[in-house]
Order: sequence, then structure tokens, then C-alpha cells
Amino acid sequence: MDITEVILNDHHEQRRMFALLDEMHEASPADLNAVWSRLRVLLEVHAKAEELLFYPELLTLGKGGDDAASPEEETSDAIHDHNEIRDAIAAVSKHATGSDAWWDTVGQVNEVNGDHMAEEEREGLSDFRRHASLELRHSIALAFSVFEAAHANGITGQDVDPDTYVQQHQ
Repeated sequence: MDITEVILNDHHEQRRMFALLDEMHEASPADLNAVWSRLRVLLEVHAKAEELLFYPELLTLGKGGDDAASPEEETSDAIHDHNEIRDAIAAVSKHATGSDAWWDTVGQVNEVNGDHMAEEEREGLSDFRRHASLELRHSIALAFSVFEAAHANGITGQDVDPDTYVQQHQ
């Protein structure tokens, strides 16, 4: 197991779930809510697991991947992205499931999450592959997987100040 692969697999599942919703425009609100609830949990738990387990190690070992100048920049940007994703997720609940406003807001979650995943795959994951040992990548993958399993029913997403996060984990 490798944490970079675990994260990539989660990203694939998130993309798959958004694609599933794309196929459900004529579905009942109950069916939409079932899929959205599962996707929301995946997004929130994934972000929290990254914040607890991946990004502290990236701050320690990273050098800056591709177009990121430093691991601090990569991490701060990722935490900012997680906040945008959380805020977009929270906005979905303000609309009736299946309404035009609901679909628009789900689309906003997909957009901010897609931007985050692309950047993370290009920067943080690439940086980590180059600088972390296989043993560390394996141990983080196990802890990450356990965290996700333990929180399969969801967590309460809370925004995190990116600058404070970076300071606390350096």
C-alpha cells in the first residue's frame, strides 16, 4: 500500500460519484440524497484524513512539486481548497434536493474538488513520491485507510486556517 495510490483511488471514486450524479437528473430526491450523502462523506473524510496524516508529512519531507515553490505553499493551498470544498458542501444543504439550485451547488462542489484534485496530483503527490520512503508511504496508507473506515458514517467538516495549519505542523 502506498498513500499516494490510496489518495489517487479516493480521487477516482469521487470522480465516479460525481459522474453517477450526472446520470441521475431524472432521479427521485430520495435517490439523489442517497448518492449525495455518500459522496459528501467521502469528500469530508478524505480531506480530514489528508490533514491529519498526509500534509504534516509533506511539510516535513517535501521540496515543492512541479509548479509549487515549497511544501508550505502546497499545503496551505490544499487546506484552502479543503475549506472551499467544505463550504460548497455546506451550501448544498440549503437547497431542496434535485432543484436547479441544488444541482448548481453540487456542480460547484464538483468544480472546486476537481481543481483541488488536479493540483494535488500534480504537486503534493508528486513531491511526496520523490521524497518519502516506501516504508513511510506504506504506514501512512494504512493509517489513512483505518481513519476512513472508522469514519465511514461521516464527520462534521470544519474549516481550518491554512496559515495556522502550516505553522502548527512545521
